[in-house]
Amino acid sequence: MKNIKILPPPKNETTPIILKDGIYKNNPQDFECKIAFSLELEEGEDTQYPLEDILDTYGLYVSDFLPSDTPKIMNIVFAGSPEDIQKVIAIAGKRVYNSNYVGTDGKTYVKLVTT
Repeated sequence: MKNIKILPPPKNETTPIILKDGIYKNNPQDFECKIAFSLELEEGEDTQYPLEDILDTYGLYVSDFLPSDTPKIMNIVFAGSPEDIQKVIAIAGKRVYNSNYVGTDGKTYVKLVTT
């Protein structure tokens, strides 16, 4: 995935409470926070990977899929703890992809790479 951008809270959210850097809550009593991202798929990528690895790495889940003008662009709302949402901001403006590597046990594994 490339051209990763933070989006403003979607219009369907009821008066979101903006915290900072695109992070918001729907209700002041909510523990979980949200952030909307635009993610451009690269050649050969599908909508599952590396998205699933981003979710696993940062401990988030997809709260909502937002409309997009093209199938190559995914607009997604991630949700999770304030700490985890703060960490995922690091992927904005970067390229995120999966890379294979061979572990010390000789088995092939996949890791999430951010550049």
